[in-house]
Amino acid sequence: MAEQTQEKTGITVKIVTPEGQIYDQAGAEIAVINTKGGQLGIMAGHEPILAALAIDEMIVKKDDQKRSLAVNGGVAEFSNNLLTVIADSAEVADDIDINRAQNAKKRAEDRLAQAQEVKNQREIDMAHVALMRAINRIHVGSVQGNR
Repeated sequence: MAEQTQEKTGITVKIVTPEGQIYDQAGAEIAVINTKGGQLGIMAGHEPILAALAIDEMIVKKDDQKRSLAVNGGVAEFSNNLLTVIADSAEVADDIDINRAQNAKKRAEDRLAQAQEVKNQREIDMAHVALMRAINRIHVGSVQGNR
């Protein structure tokens, strides 16, 4: 009986970044996260997990509405129907400035090209991460309008 009540109330999803909490949703039906090991769908009653997150889109579904978020790395922990994401940075799709993200992508591409030219591996790695973050933001911000 208690399991049925938990399943009806759903899960709570919280996303925290160094800037503070950026997302808090109670009663979500499912959260889809992208971990370094693959994609996971988390619903009420899911086994506890701790996973490293990839730079990718996160989807939270509640009342047949999907909310997309750009999550840029971090960790996810799920237990007792609470999904806590501690991310390096994250943004709700509606808040993403596509033009700003495209400018960041261009800067990252330029930085990557320059780093490859001088064969600076540390700079190559940092530019690659910046490029992946910008592409993720562009994708999530663009896809949201088409849902």
